[in-house]
Amino acid sequence: MPAMVLVGAQWGDEGKGKATDVLGGKVRYVVRYQGGNNAGHTVITPDGEKYALHLLPSGILTPGVVPVIGNGVVVDPGVLLEEMDGLAARGVDVSRLVVSADAHLIMPYHVAIDRVSERYLGKAKIGTTGRGIGPAYQDKVARLGVRAQDLLDPGILAQKVEAALELKNQILVKIYNRKALDGPAIVAEFLGYAERIGPMIADTRTLLADALDRGEQVLLEGGQGTLLDVDHGTYPFVTSSNPTAGGAAVGSGIGPTRITQVVGILKAYTTRVGSGPFPTELFDEFGEHLRTVGGEVGVTTGRDRRCGWFDAVFARYATTVNGVTDFFLTKLDVLSGLDRVPICVAYDVDGERTDTMPVTQTGLHHAKPVYEYLDGWTEDITGARSFEDLPKNAQAYVRRIEELSGAPVSVIGVGPGREQNVVVRDLL
Repeated sequence: MPAMVLVGAQWGDEGKGKATDVLGGKVRYVVRYQGGNNAGHTVITPDGEKYALHLLPSGILTPGVVPVIGNGVVVDPGVLLEEMDGLAARGVDVSRLVVSADAHLIMPYHVAIDRVSERYLGKAKIGTTGRGIGPAYQDKVARLGVRAQDLLDPGILAQKVEAALELKNQILVKIYNRKALDGPAIVAEFLGYAERIGPMIADTRTLLADALDRGEQVLLEGGQGTLLDVDHGTYPFVTSSNPTAGGAAVGSGIGPTRITQVVGILKAYTTRVGSGPFPTELFDEFGEHLRTVGGEVGVTTGRDRRCGWFDAVFARYATTVNGVTDFFLTKLDVLSGLDRVPICVAYDVDGERTDTMPVTQTGLHHAKPVYEYLDGWTEDITGARSFEDLPKNAQAYVRRIEELSGAPVSVIGVGPGREQNVVVRDLL
């Protein structure tokens, strides 16, 4: 059985949680393959319950699904346990969770350095969430990281923390004028986490390979979107890992030839959180309409999202970079009531038109959207369940997005609920 990747095709917050939840009943394993608790998914179940997930795979809410935190994720153990306890208190079974032995841990010194360094950047700040994700990935690449498996070996854990603090405390004290952190206290704290997390730690590569060999469906979900990818996003205003589809193989240990379907999640307009270029960003009443009607507040950060019209240049780019086979278009209902709906089809960069992403950082900062205007619709579409149920103008909008993006729209979200979808063609 092949594996499927679910990837955000914009800057994140496209509705991956809803898409994962819709597919969850048809898959056996849902794997989070990158990122940390700097991302969030909102899922609304059929009984109206709303869940905000930050670190846990969305499949945790679907009975019978095995949720897996892959090796490409950085895990804050305290946040993980807090999130699990919150779900358990609401009656969700969290006992099925499996954590890769090779997933790296976010340590207290990562959080401390992340917060203080971002403040020191001032106007040049990147817009980090201050949760230690970037510094944890830095240590991973620098081979200074602490992994989940180290919780099972107190000697190795103490050795790694001591070695890391030799450098981290120098940075905190001598550069940022902060207090040094206590190594033994950190070790004791994390050994406390080990009592609960230890039984969840496993060789997830073998687990997933065996599942695929048995013919079980595996769904791989990223934590952020394409444009936040450290290699392929709007650098330097990006995350510290690879949410693109290529990162799914690396972050899960599943061979790339076993992935045969890539579902890109597109919002019917565009949003982003944090700093960085945003060619179609709106600062008028239309931007406020999208923000208010769309409920555009970050699940994890609590920050208002920046809002703008749909950007087909980015959508085409996401199709190319990820090898998108299908799109799941979300929040089409938010556009209801507008007289006309613009789509950015190209950019004007210093007087020259381009249909592709500018090569340079300066080019993207200078990019001005070239719009095509489609007629809007006034009908309430939240009850639509087939493509024919949609107003003709809404159908035309979806078809135009397909043409410009280069991949078919297979599912359309017309409301926040699990059942509020128009399935054009089955994904599984």
